[in-house]
Amino acid sequence: MDIFNNFRSDKGPLGKYAEKAEGYFIFPKLEGPLGNRMIFRDREVIMWSINNYLGLANHPEVRKADTKASEEWGLAYPMGARMMSGQTQYHEQLEKELAEFVNKESSYVVNFGYQGIVSAIDALVGRKDVIVYDSESHACIVDGVRLHMGKRFAFHHNDMESLENNLKRAMKITEKTGGGILVISEGVFGMRGDQGNLKEIVKLKEKYPFRLLVDDAHGFGTLGKTGAGAGEEQGVQDEIDIYFSTFAKSMASIGAFFAGEKDVIQFLQYNMRSQMFAKSLPLPLVLGNLKRLELLRTKPDLKEKLWENVNYLQSGLKAKGLDIGNTNSCVTPVYMKGSVEEATHLVRDLRENHRVFCSIVIYPVVPKGMILLRLIPTTVHTKEDIDLSLEAFEQISDKLKKGVYREAEFAEV
Repeated sequence: MDIFNNFRSDKGPLGKYAEKAEGYFIFPKLEGPLGNRMIFRDREVIMWSINNYLGLANHPEVRKADTKASEEWGLAYPMGARMMSGQTQYHEQLEKELAEFVNKESSYVVNFGYQGIVSAIDALVGRKDVIVYDSESHACIVDGVRLHMGKRFAFHHNDMESLENNLKRAMKITEKTGGGILVISEGVFGMRGDQGNLKEIVKLKEKYPFRLLVDDAHGFGTLGKTGAGAGEEQGVQDEIDIYFSTFAKSMASIGAFFAGEKDVIQFLQYNMRSQMFAKSLPLPLVLGNLKRLELLRTKPDLKEKLWENVNYLQSGLKAKGLDIGNTNSCVTPVYMKGSVEEATHLVRDLRENHRVFCSIVIYPVVPKGMILLRLIPTTVHTKEDIDLSLEAFEQISDKLKKGVYREAEFAEV
């Protein structure tokens, strides 16, 4: 049998929509400068679908730093993996400043968030060890867990009773194998927008011997007094054994980092295969990230403005009777009930008639019958952007309830 026949007959739960959805609902082309307004299909839209929390993507100081670094160094330098020929003083400087910012002893910069977390999980645990992770964990965590050759258990999302039950199961195994336990959660869950219950998780360290890895991609730069993330926000940063975040959210860049005790970070440096055998992060990105981190530290008004917009948007949605779940972060989900077909008509209305662009999430990412529209507010959004969007959401919600979008066919693009 030809292995390609497997996907020619079954393109997957999302792939089956490719011919009808590609270019509009899936793989849409967004043009123009990154910001609160962008161009979609030759028309301006209010943009709620890019991770640019602090507005750094087009910040003049960032653009200047990126341009200068590219002109001076080019995109190739340094060549080779960091272990062999790709180390620079600027990589080390970025790691030193990141560690200080998140109050950890040491840090390690990696090329990408997704491959970084996958590779770190693979490096940290062996056959004798057990992983216990939140069931709502991001796909990168799930993929990392799948590489584990030992036992792994998922606990119900943010459910401490479920976590404790699974810790008991894990201990029964490690008492026989002599292994350890790694608990994995997130600072902010990217779809729901709720913070991981880190404060309650670390309390369980008093009863169970485990180490805690936290993926704080959406919390870094947006939560906590200084912006150091969900651990700082909840007062438990010191109890997070391995802190991880990406530069792709609040810093609007490329790359990621791990932070923790020096010996743990050194172990990752020497054992993460995705970094040992990968070209070093290009210097323009490293220097650009140094500038972004400087702005995170020195311009608290960026985060203050972000939260002003977040609170205005989220309170406005709730005031109009829309369901935004239990979010306590910048991530703003809007939950509605309807079919996939209704979702496509709703989104076309939102984009074509209201000029509002946000991400649409349907089954299998969320349960059947649910439509999730996710908004990412930023520092650069205006009150007018928010007011227009609130009006649009109120109207599409009303139409959905009245059955206006109840069409038999997937909306044509």
